[in-house]
Amino acid sequence: MLGFVPPLPQQPGRPPSSGHMIVCGDDALARRLAVELRFIYGERVTLLLPPGREAGGPETPLTQRGRAAALFGRMSAAMNRAGNANGAAGSGDTNAGVEAVRIMEAPEPSDDVLEEAGIDRAAALALVYDDDERNIRAALTARRLNPRLRLVIRLYNRKLGQHLEELLDQAAAVAMPGIDPALLDASTTVLSDADTAAPALAATALTGSSKIIQAEGLLLRAAERPPPRAGENADPGLCTLALLSSTTNDPAGAEGSDSSGDEAPLLLPDEHTVAAATGRGTVVLEAISRADPDRPATRMGGRGAPLAQVFSRRLRWSALGVALSALALVIASLLTTEDTALHSTYLTLLDILGMNDPAEDAPPARQVIQILSGVAGLLLLPLLIAGVLEAFGTLRTASSLRRPPRGLSGHVVLLGLGKIGTRVLVRLRELDIPVVVVEEDPDARGIPLARSMHVPTVIGDVTQEGVLEAAKIRRAHALLALTSIDTTNLEATLYARSVKPDLRVALRLYDDEFATAVYRTLRTAHPQALTRSRSVSHLAAPAFAVAMMGRQILGAVPVERKVMLFAALEVAGHPQLEGHTVEQAFRSGAWRVLAIDTTPPADRNPDLAALPPYAPEGGGDTVPPPSGLVWDLHPGYVLRAQDRVVIAATRRGLAELLRRQRSAASRR
Repeated sequence: MLGFVPPLPQQPGRPPSSGHMIVCGDDALARRLAVELRFIYGERVTLLLPPGREAGGPETPLTQRGRAAALFGRMSAAMNRAGNANGAAGSGDTNAGVEAVRIMEAPEPSDDVLEEAGIDRAAALALVYDDDERNIRAALTARRLNPRLRLVIRLYNRKLGQHLEELLDQAAAVAMPGIDPALLDASTTVLSDADTAAPALAATALTGSSKIIQAEGLLLRAAERPPPRAGENADPGLCTLALLSSTTNDPAGAEGSDSSGDEAPLLLPDEHTVAAATGRGTVVLEAISRADPDRPATRMGGRGAPLAQVFSRRLRWSALGVALSALALVIASLLTTEDTALHSTYLTLLDILGMNDPAEDAPPARQVIQILSGVAGLLLLPLLIAGVLEAFGTLRTASSLRRPPRGLSGHVVLLGLGKIGTRVLVRLRELDIPVVVVEEDPDARGIPLARSMHVPTVIGDVTQEGVLEAAKIRRAHALLALTSIDTTNLEATLYARSVKPDLRVALRLYDDEFATAVYRTLRTAHPQALTRSRSVSHLAAPAFAVAMMGRQILGAVPVERKVMLFAALEVAGHPQLEGHTVEQAFRSGAWRVLAIDTTPPADRNPDLAALPPYAPEGGGDTVPPPSGLVWDLHPGYVLRAQDRVVIAATRRGLAELLRRQRSAASRR
């Protein structure tokens, strides 16, 4: 069943054009990705969704098809307004002459369905179902039907994703002998929306958030900085990536977006704009440091099982009392007898354990000490029994979930341990931030991880009275509401705010109109509290779209309600880069060259986002090889065709770069 979305007309029976892109999915990410490809990059898109209603039944806005049509309609109207506004400037409409999104409905991406979608003529296919097995099965089918197809696959299991990417690349190499290694590397990309969104969600819960991008073993830190005070000069770091909106430092202020006009954040501003901006925070490329190999998240409470977790405080104090009593008896024996210290200690321990003979012929002092030692031995017996029982109980419950400690404060309350919540939990623990988890399902995906990391967990419905109190919400620093249900996140937020009005809150919300209503309500009721909403699909869709275009994405950094991309590009074929200096290649509000890879093309790491292999040096500790990326760029350096660069770009800026590259290639 095919459908077409207005206002752009299309002939109903027209087959998909060569080079179009196919998106298969069953949730918001699929719809957002189709919007990104259609309205940002101007690509022809076929969207494959599962049926959202009964055959012959009336279509409602709540069906998959209805949600997609509504989203495309809003985006199309916004792009038409933007195109009319920019027409006078001569920028042109990115979507001019591009067909509307083509919608298909099918339960599974089977051979017949993919062939009907035009898999044999497609340039790229995105498989973003919320089911790893379905995505893997469809990827194997698609690679068989079209070996030249560029595949972008959504997988939560990272290790499985690495193996699958190698397998599909090998299949493409066998089907196309002599393929360019660069094209082969881009033929299959495995991404996780959870990994893409987790850093931004975790940073939202912190004061002074920062975002980390990894490139060839180096960490790029994009940090938010508050506006400078009177008489101070803001440190631009390596470069200023964005100017925040004028309201972002107001806890009750709304985040800026594309529709915020002059109040919106400015991405990649020039030096004059930064100097003229007053009272606005900035996002700067602050520091670059060597990345460590992947390490497991730390446990709350340290490694192993310390005494504090095995034995109660009362039992530990009792054991200390018995030890001090034994020490006092040893000292008394030394003072009243002529024995050596070692022999006095030996006799005292025998007396305490009831293993010594009666001191019938000994002096009275020795006899008194022996009696007192026997009394101490009587106290030791119940202490040992209590210790055994407590240790047994601790070992029996070691695999159970921890309860929040009584004195816990300044922690983050995390609601939901699904795919997103689990990744955010790992991120928070890597930053050594105390967390208390609230999850309704005891068999949720992240429960085993919370148990292994000793994270305090409350099992219960967050909308029920007493659940948030059990998570110590009154003494919490922030609340991250990351369940998959918008109303649950909102209800939990409103209740938490009634308990602690100044609580920092970040909600996971999908619908933009609903998010706006939430902002207005919470700003009115709690003007001094910080409230932010984050859409996982909005954060992840740009990274998936760049991979669909065959470009290497290093990271997507949210700047309020905008997204800035970090990508690796080959200079060859880009008329806006090749032959230009670094200063000339900079386009304010569109893109900026951050680094140049000086490694010879034959020796380059094909994946800049991957950590280089750590090789032993002289048989000692493993160390990373030196990176070929140069960040301290001279403005007069001329970009050559053989160079590979790391750029920061807006979504539309990157789309313009790719579009002009295609135009230059067609003219040649």
